[in-house]
Amino acid sequence: MIRWPFGSEQGRARKAGPARNARSGLTRKPAAPVTSFRNRMFFVGGVMALASGVLVWRAITLQFVESEFLRGQGDERFTRVVTVPAHRGSVVDRVGEPLAVSSPVDSVWVNPKELTLSGEQIPRLAQALGRDPEELTRRVTSNIDRRFLYVARHLQPADAARVRNLDVPGVHLVREYRRYYPAGEVSGHVLGFTDVDDAGQEGLELAYDHWLSGVNGSKRVIQDNLGRTVQTVESIRPMRPGRDVRLSIDMRIQYLAYRELKAAMQTHRARAGSLVMIDVTTGEVLAMVNQPTFNPNDRTQLKPAGYKNRAVTDLVEPGSTIKPFVVAAALASGKYRSDSIIDTSPGMVKVGIKVIEDKHNLGAIDLATALARSSNVAMTRIALTLGADNLHGALSSFGFGRVTASGYPGESAGLLTQPAHWRPITTATVSYGYGLSATPLQIAHAYATLGAYGVQRPVSFAKIDQSVPGERILPDAVARDVVGMLRSVVAEGGTGKLANIPGYSVAGKTGTAWKASAGGYSTNRYLAVFAGLAPASNPRVATVVVIDEPSAGLYYGGDVAAPVFSSVVGGALRLLAVAPDMPLDDYSDQMPESTPAPVDLAPGMIPTTIAQTADGLRR
Repeated sequence: MIRWPFGSEQGRARKAGPARNARSGLTRKPAAPVTSFRNRMFFVGGVMALASGVLVWRAITLQFVESEFLRGQGDERFTRVVTVPAHRGSVVDRVGEPLAVSSPVDSVWVNPKELTLSGEQIPRLAQALGRDPEELTRRVTSNIDRRFLYVARHLQPADAARVRNLDVPGVHLVREYRRYYPAGEVSGHVLGFTDVDDAGQEGLELAYDHWLSGVNGSKRVIQDNLGRTVQTVESIRPMRPGRDVRLSIDMRIQYLAYRELKAAMQTHRARAGSLVMIDVTTGEVLAMVNQPTFNPNDRTQLKPAGYKNRAVTDLVEPGSTIKPFVVAAALASGKYRSDSIIDTSPGMVKVGIKVIEDKHNLGAIDLATALARSSNVAMTRIALTLGADNLHGALSSFGFGRVTASGYPGESAGLLTQPAHWRPITTATVSYGYGLSATPLQIAHAYATLGAYGVQRPVSFAKIDQSVPGERILPDAVARDVVGMLRSVVAEGGTGKLANIPGYSVAGKTGTAWKASAGGYSTNRYLAVFAGLAPASNPRVATVVVIDEPSAGLYYGGDVAAPVFSSVVGGALRLLAVAPDMPLDDYSDQMPESTPAPVDLAPGMIPTTIAQTADGLRR
């Protein structure tokens, strides 16, 4: 039989609380321990329930509310958006010979904050880079707030391998491209160069930068804790490489021109020199060289005075090389014919208060003789007959006083003042090459127009697949007459006999100009020039040679510049497979037995103004 506690004496005694038990004589204890346990149980349960709720709430928040933020933070630590550098297009000559190429190289960048945590590694990095440890430490610590800092660009492969093997935290390598020029200083001036980021800065590298430059791409990659790419996640923007450019330059002729011009510079101890050759049939520049030159592969040589292209930036007074265009203007005007006679007696002409003289009294001469003997008096009489407006218009139409269509950066337009500002003496001096300025490229372009029998084609540094029709600026018959007259300049009795080429006829003009100085012109500083066409029977190339301040004794254009023309153009015609138009026996009759006597400068004449230069220089 079950006895319930509350129905027994023991049960009633417990219910009575602390009352003394009559039988046992003991006092009953209270039920506090039971209550305390129950309270602790509820408290612990409540805490656990609250903690569980917090954990559930946090899990829900992380999973649904902050998931995007956390995913982004994770990506920042393990994924990166990196640039895919675009490969710059190559530059090749007209037959495909490489002139400028971009080669992949490695550059070193660091995370300064990460690198400074292992500062003892900086000297190791400096040693691998060949740098001063103190300087590198100073640079890194002074940029501690940056996350990206270049410490070396465009390393050689061996140097990059040394850095890679260091395995220093915070040091990374990135692939870039460096420009190389296989021809070095042979093509330095015409090509120009790029900066450290492979962007065009000078020359044709700058002119065609929009064509050569590609568009960098980007991609998302996973990297490890050392910054090494583990996996490519996606391509964000595809890289577009630059396009190649095929130039009109023929490196065979370019090297020949470089060699001959450099030899002439050394022989005559000249200050500078330039040579420009243009294809008469297309307007393409086949060669353009300057001395002194520079090597675009060596950035220590990149100084403005050294890398400027003198053939398109420097202005020279053309001297007597301008005379064929004066004769062309005279024939085109209808006032003169090819057999017209000009009386130069008594060997001088007075214009205002100035007297313009020839070396000798040539008497009555035709136009061909006036060019062959380089008569200043004959040119003065022709120019004064034509008038300032007609002479200016003729010279302007040949391209003097304005830039060519080449698009070469920094090209000078030259100087040809408006005829409203001309006085009679200005008209006279312009007729034999003073009072105006031009670049060697402009002079070559003008002779190319003459060689194309009056058709002017734009100058081009890019290879032309189809000939440009051009614009006729001079009647065909007039141009042919002038070219025929210029053949007498290199014949017996002319001033340019040393320009003759075995097997080929030549038409050209010598020029020797005093150089301008403060207050007038210097009588001991000269500019020797020869400009011509070959073969004269059907011109293929127009070439200008300029030698600045020869100081070894000879200084006339016929002695200094003409032999360079002969060597370069003769080689170029053979390289271009142009058939000879003269028997060698005929050529031998034209060769000078000795160096011709100087006939350009009238002795005792010291020019101090443009007008007085007429008294001195003739060819």
